[in-house]
Order: sequence, then structure tokens, then C-alpha cells
Amino acid sequence: MVGTLRVIGLTGGIGSGKSTVARLFAERGVPIIDADELARQATRPGEPALLEIAAAWPGVVGPDGVLDRRRLAGAVFGDPVARARLEAILHPRIGALSNARFADLARQGRPLALYEAALLVETGRYKELDGLIVVDAPEAVRVARVVARDGSSPADVRARIAAQLPMEEKRRVATHVADNGGDLQALRARVDTLLGQLGVPAP
Repeated sequence: MVGTLRVIGLTGGIGSGKSTVARLFAERGVPIIDADELARQATRPGEPALLEIAAAWPGVVGPDGVLDRRRLAGAVFGDPVARARLEAILHPRIGALSNARFADLARQGRPLALYEAALLVETGRYKELDGLIVVDAPEAVRVARVVARDGSSPADVRARIAAQLPMEEKRRVATHVADNGGDLQALRARVDTLLGQLGVPAP
């Protein structure tokens, strides 16, 4: 808790619908702090993090000085040492930026915010928050969503799922689970239920 602000973590595996849940909460007036957005902010041209990334992986920054996130992902995927090096560069900066956002919302007197991040459990950051929502769906559903969204092959998506922390471990530490194997209407109803459990009246 930051002042009177409660910060609830929001996470899930690839294709689970985490971003859709975040959007539904935002539509209901709950502020969302997105770790991916903060990572983009931390890696803008001229930022120290981008300079460190360029030194470690020279090919991932274009001639215009802009980070090629897809190329960077390819450089670290499947390489635990490289991934750990990237996380050591980014996570402290993302943490500082998120804490600044929390403090700003607390000054505004906001009662609740969600912190959306893929690696909340892996980094242990969820322990610093006031709760954790884990969004989950059957693997077949997750694979189909990512194939439709990104044009990836099913085998590539399953490899990415296998490289992530198993969802069972994320569910084990969750304070709330949003099962998202159904349609948008069912998910919207689940979000409204979660709002009630968090003490916020649903619209």
C-alpha cells in the first residue's frame, strides 16, 4: 500500500488475456500501470538502459537509435544468461518508474490501481503489492489466441509457453484468479466480481 492507495498485481501467461482484463478494469475507472509501457519509457533513445542494451547486443538498436524489441526478444529467448542480463538492466528502472506512478496516484487520492506485468511472480515483485490477480485459460485457447494475434506457428507459441513459469505456480500465489477460457461477456462478469471483492462498486 502506498498511502491510501492499494496496488494489485495483474499477471498471466502469453495468450491468457491479461491485457484484456486490464482494459476492462480501466473501462471501470481503475488506473493501470503497465510494465511494458514503462520498459518502453526506460529504453527510449538516449536513456541509460538503452545504452547498456546496445553495448550488450549491438544489433538490436537501429541506425535511428530506436530499440528493435522483436530483435532483442530473439537475442535473449532461450538463453537464460542473456535474459538475466537484460532483466538486471531493465527491472530496477521499471521498478523505480512504477513506484513513481504509485506515489503520484496516491497523491491524487486514488484508492486502487493495478500493476500489469508478465513477470510479477518470477521477480517476486508481487510480494510488495496488496494482492495478485492471475489471468489464466486452457493452453489450447492460449495457443489459438496468439496464433491469430501474431501469426506465429502453434509450435512456436507452445515453445514460448514452455519457457515461461508454469501457470500452476502463478495460481498458487494468487489472491484472485480470473479464468478466461470463455467469451468476453463471461470475462467482463468476472472482472465485475473482482471489483466487488476488491471493494469497488461495479458500474
